[in-house]
Amino acid sequence: MSTSPLAPRGVLYHWAEVLPLTGQTPRITLGEGDTPLVRSAALEGQCGLDELWFKLESCNPTGSFKDRGMVVAVAKAMESGARAIMCASTGNTSASAAAYAARCGLECYVLVPGGRVAAGKMAQAIAYGSRIIEIDGNFDDALNAARELTAKHPVALVNSVNPYRIQGQKTAAYEICETLGDAPGMLAIPVGNAGNITAYWKGFSECAEKGLSTLHPRMLGFQAAGAAPLVSGIPVLEPNTVATAIRIGNPASWSGAIGARDESGGSIEAVTDEEILEAYRLLAAKEGLFVEPASAASVAGLLKLARAGRTRGGRAVAILTGNGLKDPDTATAQYTPDITRSAATVEGVERALGW
Repeated sequence: MSTSPLAPRGVLYHWAEVLPLTGQTPRITLGEGDTPLVRSAALEGQCGLDELWFKLESCNPTGSFKDRGMVVAVAKAMESGARAIMCASTGNTSASAAAYAARCGLECYVLVPGGRVAAGKMAQAIAYGSRIIEIDGNFDDALNAARELTAKHPVALVNSVNPYRIQGQKTAAYEICETLGDAPGMLAIPVGNAGNITAYWKGFSECAEKGLSTLHPRMLGFQAAGAAPLVSGIPVLEPNTVATAIRIGNPASWSGAIGARDESGGSIEAVTDEEILEAYRLLAAKEGLFVEPASAASVAGLLKLARAGRTRGGRAVAILTGNGLKDPDTATAQYTPDITRSAATVEGVERALGW
């Protein structure tokens, strides 16, 4: 790969050799991937770990991990001749699909559960010019409709049931191994539709096969207690959680997630909304990382395991899947601003500060 500062960056360029690309696959990019891996400044001890690293997938172009898989899914859709794409979404998938569609001149149709998508995510889908259909139902209803519609009409489905999404998302595991020099002992990740835990396990397994790592991490998936079908073993008909990105009752990648759990010797467990919001606040106040609530599920899970005496050192990576600006309503509800009015003078500011 060229080292020129003007060389294209992005998943299709950096990881072409591990992706199912052909000479006819358009090399599109919005600069996705290559996201930072930042070591914890405060929470690794509370999580009972020797090292805790945060993978900042919030630094992708649309603010979430979805861009990694979307760029591959859209490129392959274009290669097959598609002129339109469709997705069902709790928000992040719609933002990503709409952005890549805008970039590539495609039509984008988004099915969302009415009144259940965070404001920041809906704003993105609107800004990118997608056609939004609010359905009277939940995400699972929206995905069922999207699958039937794309089977009936010449429109490409770009949800994580599309295998190219998984292929793109696995590249984050390659990046972790590349940065750390090996896989971590543990990988903590939020689980909603379960495509991401499936993708990471695929990526780590490939890294081990290629000699890029010596370890297979234990995959630790965390669902919100009100939307935890993989924990209970049965679909949740009315999933409910503050973490809207993982408010999914019947994950499309159910079998992949269970495979990742079992093959890695890991676990998939539930964390309450209270535990998610505690981690959400700690990440901001102690680490300087503002994430959407679903992202905090990975850290909430590690804290819960530590309190139960189930973490005993080692190195873990927690995936922070989306930016806090995705869900401004939760942020304003969780914090009391420390604001004091002052005259526009040095003296006035000093008085306001108590100096």
